[in-house]
Amino acid sequence: DSQPRRRRARRGRPAKMSMLGNAGPSVLQEGATEEKGEHARLASFVGAMAISDLVKSTLGPKGMDKILMSVSKGNQVTVTNDGATILKSIYVDNAAAKVLVDISKAQDDEVGDGTTSVVVFAGELLRQAEQLVNQKVHPMTIIQGFREACTVAKEALEAAALDHAADEAAFRKDLMNIARTTLSSKILTHDKDHFANLACDAVMRLKGSGNLEMIQLIQKPGGSLKDSFLDEGFILDKKFNTGHPKKIENAKILIANTPMDTDKIKIYGARVRVDSMAKVGEIEAAEKAKMAAKCEKIAKHGCNLFINRQLIYNYPEQVLSDLGVASIEHADFDGVERLALVTGGEICSTFDDPEGNVLGTCDTVEEIMIGEDRLIKFSGVAKGEACTIVLRGASSHVLGEAERSLHDALCVLVSTVKDSRVVYGGGCPEMIMSKAVEELAAKTPGKRSLAMEGFAKALRMIPTIICENAGLDSSEIVSQLRASHGRGDHKMGVDILTGETGDMEQCGITECFRVKQQVLLSGTEAAEMIIRVDDIIKCVPRQREQ
Repeated sequence: DSQPRRRRARRGRPAKMSMLGNAGPSVLQEGATEEKGEHARLASFVGAMAISDLVKSTLGPKGMDKILMSVSKGNQVTVTNDGATILKSIYVDNAAAKVLVDISKAQDDEVGDGTTSVVVFAGELLRQAEQLVNQKVHPMTIIQGFREACTVAKEALEAAALDHAADEAAFRKDLMNIARTTLSSKILTHDKDHFANLACDAVMRLKGSGNLEMIQLIQKPGGSLKDSFLDEGFILDKKFNTGHPKKIENAKILIANTPMDTDKIKIYGARVRVDSMAKVGEIEAAEKAKMAAKCEKIAKHGCNLFINRQLIYNYPEQVLSDLGVASIEHADFDGVERLALVTGGEICSTFDDPEGNVLGTCDTVEEIMIGEDRLIKFSGVAKGEACTIVLRGASSHVLGEAERSLHDALCVLVSTVKDSRVVYGGGCPEMIMSKAVEELAAKTPGKRSLAMEGFAKALRMIPTIICENAGLDSSEIVSQLRASHGRGDHKMGVDILTGETGDMEQCGITECFRVKQQVLLSGTEAAEMIIRVDDIIKCVPRQREQ
Protein backbone atom coordinates (compact mmCIF):
# COMPACT_ATOMS: atom_id res chain seq x y z
CA ASP A 1 0.00 0.00 0.00
CA SER A 2 3.00 2.26 0.44
CA GLN A 3 3.39 2.83 -3.33
CA PRO A 4 -0.10 4.25 -4.05
CA ARG A 5 0.16 6.45 -0.92
CA ARG A 6 3.45 7.88 -2.14
CA ARG A 7 1.91 8.49 -5.54
CA ARG A 8 -1.06 10.19 -3.92
CA ALA A 9 1.24 12.38 -1.85
CA ARG A 10 3.23 13.33 -4.93
CA ARG A 11 0.02 14.16 -6.75
CA GLY A 12 -1.14 16.45 -3.90
CA ARG A 13 2.10 18.41 -3.66
CA PRO A 14 1.82 20.75 -6.69
CA ALA A 15 -1.62 21.96 -5.58
CA LYS A 16 -0.21 22.99 -2.20
CA MET A 17 2.74 24.75 -3.88
CA SER A 18 0.49 26.67 -6.24
CA MET A 19 -1.62 27.84 -3.32
CA LEU A 20 1.43 29.26 -1.59
CA GLY A 21 3.14 30.67 -4.68
CA ASN A 22 0.23 32.30 -6.45
CA ALA A 23 -3.10 32.49 -4.69
CA GLY A 24 -5.71 31.58 -7.27
CA PRO A 25 -5.75 32.51 -10.93
CA SER A 26 -4.43 35.98 -11.90
CA VAL A 27 -6.99 38.40 -13.30
CA LEU A 28 -4.35 40.56 -14.94
CA GLN A 29 -3.52 40.31 -18.61
CA GLU A 30 -0.52 38.15 -19.43
CA GLY A 31 2.69 40.13 -19.06
CA ALA A 32 1.28 42.64 -16.55
CA THR A 33 3.22 42.66 -13.28
CA GLU A 34 1.94 43.20 -9.78
CA GLU A 35 3.91 43.87 -6.62
CA LYS A 36 2.10 43.50 -3.34
CA GLY A 37 2.54 44.53 0.29
CA GLU A 38 6.12 44.80 1.51
CA HIS A 39 7.64 44.55 -1.97
CA ALA A 40 5.53 47.41 -3.29
CA ARG A 41 6.24 49.59 -0.29
CA LEU A 42 9.95 48.89 -0.50
CA ALA A 43 10.04 49.66 -4.22
CA SER A 44 8.30 53.02 -3.72
CA PHE A 45 10.45 53.96 -0.70
CA VAL A 46 13.68 53.09 -2.48
CA GLY A 47 12.69 54.98 -5.65
CA ALA A 48 11.71 58.13 -3.75
CA MET A 49 14.86 58.05 -1.62
CA ALA A 50 17.03 57.64 -4.72
CA ILE A 51 15.50 60.80 -6.22
CA SER A 52 16.04 62.64 -2.94
CA ASP A 53 19.71 61.54 -2.85
CA LEU A 54 20.15 62.69 -6.44
CA VAL A 55 19.33 66.34 -5.67
CA LYS A 56 20.59 66.32 -2.07
CA SER A 57 24.07 67.55 -3.05
CA THR A 58 22.65 70.70 -4.68
CA LEU A 59 21.12 71.99 -1.43
CA GLY A 60 22.48 75.08 0.31
CA PRO A 61 25.06 77.76 -0.52
CA LYS A 62 27.81 75.19 -1.07
CA GLY A 63 25.62 72.90 -3.18
CA MET A 64 27.15 71.48 -6.36
CA ASP A 65 25.80 71.70 -9.92
CA LYS A 66 24.74 68.88 -12.21
CA ILE A 67 25.33 68.57 -15.94
CA LEU A 68 22.31 67.22 -17.84
CA MET A 69 22.97 65.95 -21.37
CA SER A 70 20.15 65.16 -23.73
CA VAL A 71 20.69 62.33 -26.19
CA SER A 72 18.29 63.75 -28.76
CA LYS A 73 19.56 65.71 -31.74
CA GLY A 74 21.66 68.72 -30.86
CA ASN A 75 23.01 67.02 -27.71
CA GLN A 76 21.90 69.89 -25.51
CA VAL A 77 23.85 70.40 -22.31
CA THR A 78 22.31 72.09 -19.26
CA VAL A 79 24.38 72.97 -16.20
CA THR A 80 22.12 73.64 -13.23
CA ASN A 81 21.55 73.19 -9.52
CA ASP A 82 17.87 74.04 -9.58
CA GLY A 83 16.05 70.98 -8.21
CA ALA A 84 12.99 71.38 -10.45
CA THR A 85 15.09 71.70 -13.62
CA ILE A 86 17.12 68.58 -12.77
CA LEU A 87 14.06 66.48 -11.99
CA LYS A 88 12.12 67.77 -15.00
CA SER A 89 14.92 66.72 -17.33
CA ILE A 90 15.48 63.15 -16.12
CA TYR A 91 13.33 60.24 -17.16
CA VAL A 92 12.06 58.32 -14.13
CA ASP A 93 10.58 54.85 -14.25
CA ASN A 94 9.63 54.48 -10.60
CA ALA A 95 6.08 55.54 -9.70
CA ALA A 96 6.97 57.03 -6.30
CA ALA A 97 9.89 58.94 -7.80
CA LYS A 98 7.41 60.51 -10.24
CA VAL A 99 5.39 61.84 -7.27
CA LEU A 100 8.50 63.63 -5.98
CA VAL A 101 9.24 65.05 -9.43
CA ASP A 102 5.68 66.40 -9.50
CA ILE A 103 5.92 68.09 -6.09
CA SER A 104 9.15 69.82 -7.08
CA LYS A 105 7.39 71.06 -10.24
CA ALA A 106 4.42 72.27 -8.17
CA GLN A 107 6.78 74.02 -5.74
CA ASP A 108 8.47 75.73 -8.70
CA ASP A 109 5.13 76.93 -10.10
CA GLU A 110 3.74 77.97 -6.72
CA VAL A 111 6.63 79.90 -5.13
CA GLY A 112 9.65 79.42 -7.42
CA ASP A 113 12.19 78.35 -4.80
CA GLY A 114 12.64 75.49 -2.33
CA THR A 115 12.38 72.90 -5.10
CA THR A 116 15.34 70.90 -3.75
CA SER A 117 14.32 71.28 -0.09
CA VAL A 118 10.86 69.86 -0.71
CA VAL A 119 12.21 66.71 -2.40
CA VAL A 120 14.92 66.19 0.23
CA PHE A 121 12.39 66.66 3.04
CA ALA A 122 9.90 64.18 1.52
CA GLY A 123 12.77 61.69 0.98
CA GLU A 124 13.85 62.00 4.61
CA LEU A 125 10.27 61.51 5.85
CA LEU A 126 10.12 58.29 3.83
CA ARG A 127 13.47 57.16 5.24
CA GLN A 128 12.04 57.55 8.75
CA ALA A 129 8.79 55.85 7.70
CA GLU A 130 10.71 52.87 6.31
CA GLN A 131 12.40 52.30 9.70
CA LEU A 132 9.03 52.54 11.46
CA VAL A 133 7.39 50.09 9.03
CA ASN A 134 10.24 47.66 9.74
CA GLN A 135 9.43 48.04 13.46
CA LYS A 136 5.90 46.87 12.59
CA VAL A 137 4.20 50.26 12.98
CA HIS A 138 1.12 50.43 10.75
CA PRO A 139 1.43 52.91 7.81
CA MET A 140 -1.82 54.63 8.84
CA THR A 141 -0.44 55.23 12.34
CA ILE A 142 2.68 56.80 10.77
CA ILE A 143 0.51 59.03 8.58
CA GLN A 144 -1.59 60.12 11.57
CA GLY A 145 1.58 61.01 13.49
CA PHE A 146 2.98 62.93 10.51
CA ARG A 147 -0.32 64.82 10.11
CA GLU A 148 -0.37 65.98 13.74
CA ALA A 149 3.34 66.84 13.61
CA CYS A 150 2.80 68.87 10.43
CA THR A 151 0.03 70.93 12.06
CA VAL A 152 2.20 71.73 15.08
CA ALA A 153 5.22 72.53 12.88
CA LYS A 154 3.10 74.92 10.79
CA GLU A 155 1.90 76.73 13.93
CA ALA A 156 5.52 77.01 15.18
CA LEU A 157 6.61 78.40 11.80
CA GLU A 158 3.79 80.97 11.84
CA ALA A 159 4.78 82.02 15.36
CA ALA A 160 8.42 82.49 14.27
CA ALA A 161 7.54 84.63 11.21
CA LEU A 162 8.21 88.38 11.16
CA ASP A 163 6.27 90.99 9.22
CA HIS A 164 7.72 94.36 8.19
CA ALA A 165 5.09 95.32 5.61
CA ALA A 166 4.27 98.58 7.41
CA ASP A 167 7.86 99.88 7.39
CA GLU A 168 8.97 100.35 3.79
CA ALA A 169 12.72 100.62 4.48
CA ALA A 170 12.73 97.46 6.63
CA PHE A 171 10.60 95.63 4.03
CA ARG A 172 12.99 96.61 1.22
CA LYS A 173 15.87 95.31 3.39
CA ASP A 174 13.95 92.04 3.89
CA LEU A 175 13.44 91.75 0.13
CA MET A 176 17.17 92.34 -0.48
CA ASN A 177 18.09 89.69 2.11
CA ILE A 178 15.63 87.20 0.65
CA ALA A 179 17.00 87.79 -2.86
CA ARG A 180 20.57 87.40 -1.58
CA THR A 181 19.70 84.19 0.28
CA THR A 182 17.96 82.72 -2.78
CA LEU A 183 20.83 83.66 -5.12
CA SER A 184 23.57 82.49 -2.74
CA SER A 185 22.93 78.85 -3.64
CA LYS A 186 23.09 79.58 -7.38
CA ILE A 187 25.68 80.52 -9.99
CA LEU A 188 25.11 84.23 -9.26
CA THR A 189 26.44 83.93 -5.70
CA HIS A 190 29.55 86.10 -6.32
CA ASP A 191 27.52 89.00 -7.72
CA LYS A 192 24.52 88.40 -5.50
CA ASP A 193 24.32 92.03 -4.26
CA HIS A 194 24.17 93.31 -7.83
CA PHE A 195 21.50 90.80 -8.90
CA ALA A 196 19.53 91.11 -5.65
CA ASN A 197 19.31 94.83 -6.41
CA LEU A 198 18.13 94.17 -9.98
CA ALA A 199 15.50 91.70 -8.79
CA CYS A 200 14.24 94.02 -6.02
CA ASP A 201 14.01 97.01 -8.37
CA ALA A 202 12.11 94.94 -10.95
CA VAL A 203 9.64 93.57 -8.38
CA MET A 204 9.12 96.93 -6.66
CA ARG A 205 8.16 98.41 -10.06
CA LEU A 206 5.29 95.90 -10.28
CA LYS A 207 3.63 97.77 -7.38
CA GLY A 208 2.21 94.59 -5.88
CA SER A 209 0.47 93.34 -9.04
CA GLY A 210 2.80 90.31 -9.11
CA ASN A 211 2.52 89.86 -12.87
CA LEU A 212 5.91 88.42 -13.84
CA GLU A 213 4.99 88.74 -17.54
CA MET A 214 5.92 92.40 -17.19
CA ILE A 215 9.54 91.53 -16.41
CA GLN A 216 11.39 90.31 -19.44
CA LEU A 217 14.76 88.53 -19.26
CA ILE A 218 17.01 88.76 -22.32
CA GLN A 219 20.23 86.74 -22.64
CA LYS A 220 23.12 88.30 -24.58
CA PRO A 221 26.41 86.36 -24.64
CA GLY A 222 29.53 88.48 -24.09
CA GLY A 223 30.82 90.59 -21.22
CA SER A 224 30.64 89.22 -17.69
CA LEU A 225 27.70 88.58 -15.34
CA LYS A 226 28.47 91.90 -13.61
CA ASP A 227 27.58 93.78 -16.82
CA SER A 228 23.92 92.70 -16.56
CA PHE A 229 21.55 95.65 -16.11
CA LEU A 230 17.91 96.57 -15.67
CA ASP A 231 16.32 98.74 -18.33
CA GLU A 232 12.89 100.29 -17.97
CA GLY A 233 10.51 99.75 -20.82
CA PHE A 234 10.56 96.83 -23.17
CA ILE A 235 13.37 95.53 -25.40
CA LEU A 236 12.52 93.50 -28.49
CA ASP A 237 15.27 91.31 -29.90
CA LYS A 238 14.77 92.46 -33.52
CA LYS A 239 16.05 95.07 -36.01
CA PHE A 240 14.11 97.70 -37.95
CA ASN A 241 13.63 96.87 -41.62
CA THR A 242 16.05 98.52 -44.05
CA GLY A 243 15.56 102.18 -44.84
CA HIS A 244 13.19 102.84 -41.93
CA PRO A 245 13.79 105.54 -39.32
CA LYS A 246 15.86 104.27 -36.37
CA LYS A 247 13.93 106.35 -33.86
CA ILE A 248 10.19 107.09 -33.62
CA GLU A 249 8.71 109.56 -31.13
CA ASN A 250 5.13 109.19 -29.79
CA ALA A 251 4.76 105.81 -31.42
CA LYS A 252 1.30 104.40 -32.14
CA ILE A 253 1.88 100.71 -32.59
CA LEU A 254 -0.29 98.26 -34.48
CA ILE A 255 0.62 94.72 -33.43
CA ALA A 256 -0.49 92.02 -35.85
CA ASN A 257 -0.25 88.37 -36.69
CA THR A 258 -1.06 88.33 -40.38
CA PRO A 259 0.57 87.09 -43.60
CA MET A 260 2.29 89.97 -45.40
CA ASP A 261 3.97 87.85 -48.03
CA THR A 262 2.38 87.41 -51.47
CA ASP A 263 -0.93 85.60 -51.13
CA LYS A 264 -0.06 82.04 -52.02
CA ILE A 265 -2.88 79.75 -53.06
CA LYS A 266 -3.35 77.95 -49.77
CA ILE A 267 -4.57 74.62 -51.15
CA TYR A 268 -1.83 72.03 -51.09
CA GLY A 269 -0.91 70.83 -54.57
CA ALA A 270 -3.18 73.34 -56.37
CA ARG A 271 -2.14 74.43 -59.87
CA VAL A 272 -3.12 77.40 -61.95
CA ARG A 273 -2.87 76.89 -65.70
CA VAL A 274 -2.61 79.89 -67.98
CA ASP A 275 -2.28 80.05 -71.73
CA SER A 276 0.03 83.08 -72.00
CA MET A 277 2.59 85.10 -70.03
CA ALA A 278 0.22 88.06 -70.06
CA LYS A 279 -2.14 86.06 -67.82
CA VAL A 280 0.72 85.42 -65.36
CA GLY A 281 1.29 89.19 -65.35
CA GLU A 282 -2.39 89.72 -64.58
CA ILE A 283 -2.24 87.32 -61.60
CA GLU A 284 0.84 89.12 -60.26
CA ALA A 285 -0.81 92.52 -60.72
CA ALA A 286 -3.93 91.29 -58.89
CA GLU A 287 -1.73 90.03 -56.05
CA LYS A 288 0.03 93.40 -55.87
CA ALA A 289 -3.22 95.33 -55.86
CA LYS A 290 -4.59 93.12 -53.10
CA MET A 291 -1.47 93.65 -50.98
CA ALA A 292 -1.48 97.45 -51.60
CA ALA A 293 -5.13 97.57 -50.46
CA LYS A 294 -4.21 95.66 -47.28
CA CYS A 295 -1.33 98.09 -46.58
CA GLU A 296 -3.67 101.07 -47.04
CA LYS A 297 -6.13 99.54 -44.57
CA ILE A 298 -3.28 99.20 -42.07
CA ALA A 299 -2.22 102.84 -42.58
CA LYS A 300 -5.83 104.00 -42.02
CA HIS A 301 -5.53 102.90 -38.39
CA GLY A 302 -3.35 105.96 -37.83
CA CYS A 303 -0.35 103.94 -36.62
CA ASN A 304 3.25 104.90 -37.32
CA LEU A 305 4.79 101.53 -36.43
CA PHE A 306 3.57 98.15 -37.64
CA ILE A 307 4.93 95.04 -35.89
CA ASN A 308 4.12 91.70 -37.43
CA ARG A 309 4.58 88.20 -36.11
CA GLN A 310 5.08 86.87 -39.64
CA LEU A 311 7.25 87.82 -42.62
CA ILE A 312 6.78 91.13 -44.45
CA TYR A 313 7.83 91.01 -48.09
CA ASN A 314 9.69 93.89 -49.77
CA TYR A 315 6.68 95.19 -51.69
CA PRO A 316 4.31 95.66 -48.71
CA GLU A 317 7.23 97.06 -46.70
CA GLN A 318 7.83 99.65 -49.44
CA VAL A 319 4.12 100.54 -49.61
CA LEU A 320 3.93 100.94 -45.82
CA SER A 321 7.09 103.05 -45.87
CA ASP A 322 5.56 105.36 -48.52
CA LEU A 323 2.49 105.72 -46.29
CA GLY A 324 4.76 106.76 -43.39
CA VAL A 325 4.52 103.53 -41.39
CA ALA A 326 7.72 101.85 -40.18
CA SER A 327 7.59 98.06 -39.90
CA ILE A 328 9.24 95.25 -37.93
CA GLU A 329 8.81 91.68 -39.14
CA HIS A 330 9.13 88.25 -37.56
CA ALA A 331 8.84 89.39 -33.95
CA ASP A 332 8.75 86.12 -31.97
CA PHE A 333 5.37 85.19 -30.54
CA ASP A 334 6.41 85.56 -26.90
CA GLY A 335 7.71 89.04 -27.76
CA VAL A 336 4.50 90.02 -29.57
CA GLU A 337 2.28 88.86 -26.70
CA ARG A 338 4.38 90.70 -24.11
CA LEU A 339 4.57 93.79 -26.29
CA ALA A 340 0.78 93.89 -26.62
CA LEU A 341 0.44 93.54 -22.84
CA VAL A 342 3.02 96.22 -22.09
CA THR A 343 1.96 98.85 -24.64
CA GLY A 344 -1.73 98.29 -23.95
CA GLY A 345 -2.53 97.24 -27.53
CA GLU A 346 -4.15 94.12 -28.98
CA ILE A 347 -2.90 91.60 -31.50
CA CYS A 348 -5.03 91.86 -34.65
CA SER A 349 -5.24 89.80 -37.79
CA THR A 350 -7.89 91.65 -39.81
CA PHE A 351 -7.88 95.37 -40.63
CA ASP A 352 -11.37 96.13 -41.96
CA ASP A 353 -12.50 97.89 -38.78
CA PRO A 354 -10.04 100.65 -37.73
CA GLU A 355 -12.19 101.55 -34.72
CA GLY A 356 -12.26 98.04 -33.28
CA ASN A 357 -8.52 97.40 -33.20
CA VAL A 358 -6.69 98.80 -30.18
CA LEU A 359 -3.31 100.43 -30.86
CA GLY A 360 -0.44 100.26 -28.39
CA THR A 361 1.34 103.48 -27.42
CA CYS A 362 4.76 104.45 -26.12
CA ASP A 363 6.91 107.60 -25.99
CA THR A 364 9.93 106.54 -28.05
CA VAL A 365 10.98 103.52 -30.04
CA GLU A 366 14.69 103.44 -30.85
CA GLU A 367 17.45 101.07 -31.88
CA ILE A 368 20.09 100.36 -29.24
CA MET A 369 23.30 98.31 -29.23
CA ILE A 370 24.03 95.67 -26.60
CA GLY A 371 27.43 94.10 -27.20
CA GLU A 372 27.50 93.34 -30.92
CA ASP A 373 23.74 93.13 -31.39
CA ARG A 374 21.11 95.69 -32.32
CA LEU A 375 17.82 95.60 -30.48
CA ILE A 376 14.75 97.82 -30.39
CA LYS A 377 13.85 99.54 -27.14
CA PHE A 378 10.36 100.79 -26.31
CA SER A 379 10.54 103.52 -23.62
CA GLY A 380 7.68 105.18 -21.77
CA VAL A 381 5.23 102.32 -22.37
CA ALA A 382 1.60 102.48 -21.24
CA LYS A 383 2.17 99.98 -18.43
CA GLY A 384 4.80 101.83 -16.37
CA GLU A 385 5.77 98.75 -14.36
CA ALA A 386 7.27 96.91 -17.35
CA CYS A 387 11.02 96.44 -17.41
CA THR A 388 13.68 94.29 -19.03
CA ILE A 389 16.68 92.68 -17.37
CA VAL A 390 19.51 92.13 -19.85
CA LEU A 391 21.81 89.29 -18.75
CA ARG A 392 25.39 89.26 -20.02
CA GLY A 393 27.74 86.33 -19.53
CA ALA A 394 30.48 84.16 -20.94
CA SER A 395 28.42 81.43 -22.63
CA SER A 396 24.88 80.30 -23.27
CA HIS A 397 25.12 77.70 -20.45
CA VAL A 398 26.10 80.35 -17.91
CA LEU A 399 23.31 82.63 -19.17
CA GLY A 400 20.73 79.83 -19.05
CA GLU A 401 21.57 79.08 -15.42
CA ALA A 402 21.71 82.81 -14.58
CA GLU A 403 18.21 83.26 -16.03
CA ARG A 404 16.84 80.30 -14.03
CA SER A 405 18.44 81.65 -10.83
CA LEU A 406 17.12 85.16 -11.38
CA HIS A 407 13.68 83.82 -12.25
CA ASP A 408 13.66 81.91 -8.93
CA ALA A 409 14.61 85.09 -7.07
CA LEU A 410 11.88 87.10 -8.85
CA CYS A 411 9.23 84.45 -8.06
CA VAL A 412 10.20 84.41 -4.38
CA LEU A 413 10.15 88.21 -4.18
CA VAL A 414 6.71 88.34 -5.81
CA SER A 415 5.48 85.76 -3.26
CA THR A 416 6.94 87.90 -0.47
CA VAL A 417 5.23 91.04 -1.79
CA LYS A 418 1.91 89.16 -1.71
CA ASP A 419 2.52 87.64 1.75
CA SER A 420 5.02 89.88 3.53
CA ARG A 421 5.92 87.47 6.35
CA VAL A 422 9.55 86.33 6.48
CA VAL A 423 11.51 83.78 8.54
CA TYR A 424 15.25 83.52 9.23
CA GLY A 425 17.09 81.02 7.01
CA GLY A 426 20.10 78.76 7.47
CA GLY A 427 18.18 75.82 8.96
CA CYS A 428 16.75 78.02 11.73
CA PRO A 429 13.01 77.51 10.98
CA GLU A 430 13.55 73.73 10.65
CA MET A 431 15.10 73.63 14.14
CA ILE A 432 12.19 75.66 15.58
CA MET A 433 9.69 73.29 13.97
CA SER A 434 11.52 70.12 15.02
CA LYS A 435 11.66 71.39 18.64
CA ALA A 436 7.87 71.99 18.61
CA VAL A 437 7.26 68.52 17.13
CA GLU A 438 9.51 66.82 19.70
CA GLU A 439 7.65 68.56 22.53
CA LEU A 440 4.39 67.22 21.07
CA ALA A 441 5.86 63.70 20.72
CA ALA A 442 6.88 63.72 24.40
CA LYS A 443 3.23 64.33 25.40
CA THR A 444 1.66 61.89 22.91
CA PRO A 445 0.94 58.32 24.02
CA GLY A 446 1.06 55.35 21.63
CA LYS A 447 2.98 54.60 18.48
CA ARG A 448 2.09 57.90 16.83
CA SER A 449 4.77 59.54 18.96
CA LEU A 450 7.39 57.43 17.12
CA ALA A 451 6.20 58.91 13.83
CA MET A 452 6.38 62.40 15.32
CA GLU A 453 9.98 61.84 16.42
CA GLY A 454 10.73 60.65 12.89
CA PHE A 455 9.16 63.85 11.51
CA ALA A 456 11.37 65.97 13.80
CA LYS A 457 14.46 64.03 12.63
CA ALA A 458 13.52 64.60 8.99
CA LEU A 459 13.19 68.35 9.63
CA ARG A 460 16.65 68.39 11.25
CA MET A 461 18.11 66.69 8.18
CA ILE A 462 17.85 69.94 6.16
CA PRO A 463 20.47 71.84 8.26
CA THR A 464 22.47 68.57 8.43
CA ILE A 465 22.65 68.32 4.63
CA ILE A 466 23.49 72.06 4.28
CA CYS A 467 26.48 71.40 6.62
CA GLU A 468 27.52 68.20 4.85
CA ASN A 469 27.51 69.91 1.43
CA ALA A 470 29.83 72.56 2.87
CA GLY A 471 32.16 69.88 4.26
CA LEU A 472 31.41 70.79 7.88
CA ASP A 473 30.91 68.51 10.87
CA SER A 474 27.14 68.23 10.60
CA SER A 475 26.35 66.25 13.77
CA GLU A 476 28.39 68.68 15.91
CA ILE A 477 26.78 71.81 14.43
CA VAL A 478 23.22 70.45 14.45
CA SER A 479 23.52 69.34 18.08
CA GLN A 480 24.84 72.83 18.97
CA LEU A 481 21.83 74.32 17.14
CA ARG A 482 19.50 72.04 19.07
CA ALA A 483 21.03 73.15 22.34
CA SER A 484 20.78 76.85 21.36
CA HIS A 485 17.10 76.48 20.42
CA GLY A 486 16.51 74.49 23.60
CA ARG A 487 17.86 77.47 25.56
CA GLY A 488 15.35 79.68 23.74
CA ASP A 489 17.80 81.31 21.30
CA HIS A 490 15.49 81.19 18.26
CA LYS A 491 17.65 83.09 15.76
CA MET A 492 20.48 80.58 15.56
CA GLY A 493 21.23 78.80 12.28
CA VAL A 494 24.14 77.41 10.28
CA ASP A 495 26.63 80.10 9.24
CA ILE A 496 28.39 78.51 6.27
CA LEU A 497 31.06 81.22 6.02
CA THR A 498 32.48 80.68 9.53
CA GLY A 499 31.55 76.98 9.63
CA GLU A 500 29.77 77.34 12.98
CA THR A 501 26.35 78.27 14.31
CA GLY A 502 25.55 81.97 14.00
CA ASP A 503 22.83 84.55 14.57
CA MET A 504 20.79 84.64 11.35
CA GLU A 505 19.58 88.20 11.99
CA GLN A 506 23.15 89.54 12.00
CA CYS A 507 24.14 87.40 8.98
CA GLY A 508 21.12 88.81 7.11
CA ILE A 509 19.92 85.35 6.04
CA THR A 510 16.18 85.68 5.51
CA GLU A 511 13.72 83.47 3.65
CA CYS A 512 10.18 83.88 2.45
CA PHE A 513 7.58 82.41 4.82
CA ARG A 514 5.48 81.04 1.97
CA VAL A 515 8.41 79.03 0.58
CA LYS A 516 9.03 77.31 3.92
CA GLN A 517 5.33 76.69 4.50
CA GLN A 518 4.94 75.19 1.04
CA VAL A 519 7.98 72.91 1.56
CA LEU A 520 6.49 71.65 4.82
CA LEU A 521 2.99 71.00 3.45
CA SER A 522 3.96 69.59 0.03
CA GLY A 523 6.69 67.36 1.48
CA THR A 524 4.37 65.90 4.11
CA GLU A 525 1.54 65.28 1.63
CA ALA A 526 3.83 63.61 -0.91
CA ALA A 527 5.41 61.35 1.73
CA GLU A 528 1.94 60.47 3.02
CA MET A 529 0.81 59.50 -0.46
CA ILE A 530 3.79 57.18 -0.97
CA ILE A 531 3.45 55.57 2.51
CA ARG A 532 -0.16 54.62 1.71
CA VAL A 533 0.88 52.45 -1.25
CA ASP A 534 0.72 48.68 -0.81
CA ASP A 535 0.29 47.47 -4.37
CA ILE A 536 1.91 48.42 -7.67
CA ILE A 537 0.37 47.14 -10.91
CA LYS A 538 2.21 47.66 -14.17
CA CYS A 539 0.18 47.27 -17.33
CA VAL A 540 1.40 45.44 -20.34
CA PRO A 541 2.51 47.67 -23.22
CA ARG A 542 0.18 47.35 -26.19
CA GLN A 543 1.52 44.84 -28.69
CA ARG A 544 1.99 46.04 -32.24
CA GLU A 545 -0.04 44.10 -34.71
CA GLN A 546 2.06 42.21 -37.22
